[in-house]
Amino acid sequence: MEHNLKDSIKAFLKANNLEEKLMEVRIKACWEKLMGNGITQHTTSIVLRNGKLYLTFDSAALKQELTYSKSKVIEMMNKDLGEEAVNEIIIR
Repeated sequence: MEHNLKDSIKAFLKANNLEEKLMEVRIKACWEKLMGNGITQHTTSIVLRNGKLYLTFDSAALKQELTYSKSKVIEMMNKDLGEEAVNEIIIR
């Protein structure tokens, strides 16, 4: 029964194009957890589209720092999420 419910929920999310939105909510929570309050305060936008995570910051220094850490951030986020949800990070 549990397996059928899980499959039904996944099918509903997919049919209503909600899978990516749900993952985006999970990613926002993951971002706050992994990056902490300091970085989260300067993050003005987090958007997931087709495996690409678009991040916008209000700090040029933070943009520069995260540009050099993209692969590490992707690895940390995917590990925390338990799946390969983020393939690329684009900083704006």
